[in-house]
Amino acid sequence: MRAALITQLGEPPAAAEQSKPAVLTDHVVVDVLAAPITPLDLLCATGTSYFGSPATPYVPGVQGIGTVGGRAVWFPTTAGMTAGNGSMAEKALVRQEDLVFLPDDVPPVEMAALGLSAVAAHMALTWRGELKPGETVIVLGCGAVGQSAIQLARAAGAGRVVAAARSEKGRERAARAGADTVISLEPSEFVGIEADLLLDPLFGAPAAAAAQTLRPGGRWVNLGGSADETCPITSSTLRSRSLRLSGYTNNELTAHQRAEAISTVAHLAARGALAVDHEVVRLAEVTNAWRRQAEGATRGRIVLVP
Repeated sequence: MRAALITQLGEPPAAAEQSKPAVLTDHVVVDVLAAPITPLDLLCATGTSYFGSPATPYVPGVQGIGTVGGRAVWFPTTAGMTAGNGSMAEKALVRQEDLVFLPDDVPPVEMAALGLSAVAAHMALTWRGELKPGETVIVLGCGAVGQSAIQLARAAGAGRVVAAARSEKGRERAARAGADTVISLEPSEFVGIEADLLLDPLFGAPAAAAAQTLRPGGRWVNLGGSADETCPITSSTLRSRSLRLSGYTNNELTAHQRAEAISTVAHLAARGALAVDHEVVRLAEVTNAWRRQAEGATRGRIVLVP
C-alpha cells in the first residue's frame, strides 16, 4: 500500500510503499479516505514534543476519516506519540473501541479538515466555557479552531460573536465563518467590547487585551500559546471581576466525550453548517504538502487523500 513515511525526525515524510497492516486483537483495518496534516503531526515529527522522540520510520497522522465494512468512521491514532503508524496511508490499523461511526452523508474531506480542531472548539465553548444562549463570545485567531469556534458558538446560541485575527486573511476567514464583528489583535481594537466568554488559542499579549473585555464572572478558556507561552495579565484584572481562567486540551476528554463531540461536528458538517478552509492534496505529494503546512503557505488545513 502507499503511505507517507517519516524516516528522519525534522524532515518531511515521503510517499513510499508499505506492507498492509496485520490485524491485531480488538483492532480493525480502516480504508482511509482522508487524513489531515495537523499541528500535532508536525510537532511530533520534530522529535521535540513532550511525548518524546518517536522511533523511525513511522507513518504520521493522528486522525483520519475512512470506512470499515462500508460505513464511514472517524478514527484517532497515537502516531508520533507512541509506537505505531498513523492515518497518512491507504489503510490504517485502529483500535475498534476508538472508532466513531459517522452519518452516511458526511463529506469525508471536510470532516477530516474539521476533526479534533472542531472538537476542541466545541468542548472549550460548551463543556469548559459553559456558553449560555445570548452571551457574547470573543474568539482569538482564525485557524481551524477559530473558524470552527465562530460557527459552533453561533450553533450553541451565542448572541454575538467577536473574532480577532492578526492578518487580513484571517479576518476575511472570520467574516466568512459568520462572526458579527471582526477586529485585529491590536489592544485598542478591544476597547468598548463587553464579553462573557473568551476562547483563546493564542495566549500572550492578545489574550491579555481580550481579557479586559470580560464582564464580572467572565470565563477565559485557553487552548494554546501560539502567540506566546506567557501572558501579561495582572492579578487585579482577574480578581476585580472574579474572572475564571481555565486550560483546555483534547487529551482530557473521555472516549465517550470525544465520540459525542465528533458526532456533533459530523452532523453539522453533513448539513453544511460547519466547515473550515482546507486544501486537498494527493498522498503521493505529501512531501511538498507537509512543508507548505509547516510554513503556513496554504489556503487552510491540508487534507491528504489516497
